[in-house]
Amino acid sequence: MMTPRSHGSAGVLPGSAAAESLVEGLAAQDFAELGGAFAADACLRALLPAGLREWAGAEAIARVFARWFGDTEDFELIEATVGEVGGRLHLHWRLRLRAERLGAGWFTVEQQVYADTDGSGRIVRLDLLCTGYRPEGDHD
Repeated sequence: MMTPRSHGSAGVLPGSAAAESLVEGLAAQDFAELGGAFAADACLRALLPAGLREWAGAEAIARVFARWFGDTEDFELIEATVGEVGGRLHLHWRLRLRAERLGAGWFTVEQQVYADTDGSGRIVRLDLLCTGYRPEGDHD
């Protein structure tokens, strides 16, 4: 499911435990685990189809992810990667989901993320780009 991809130096990525916790929490729709990847004063800046949005604090960020990806009838993490680019964490995930709030059928959403961590390895800044929920063709 998750494929580590090194875009830079070899070895253990700084903050990779937090990145993996974020992706594993997302995959399990465990937003408490996802929130634990963030420092208490973390910031999320997201470019969404509706425009640029920002949130501050680990709890607020976890609530945002819960709003985006919670309350679903079906939910699949199709692919995820964790890597590094120029000293920043790079994360990518693609999800499929069905949720009444989105309408009938399956939707795909993909997000690209760049993140910075603190000395304890927790994420302090997350810059995210999102495709939005894209309707799929007929799927059972």
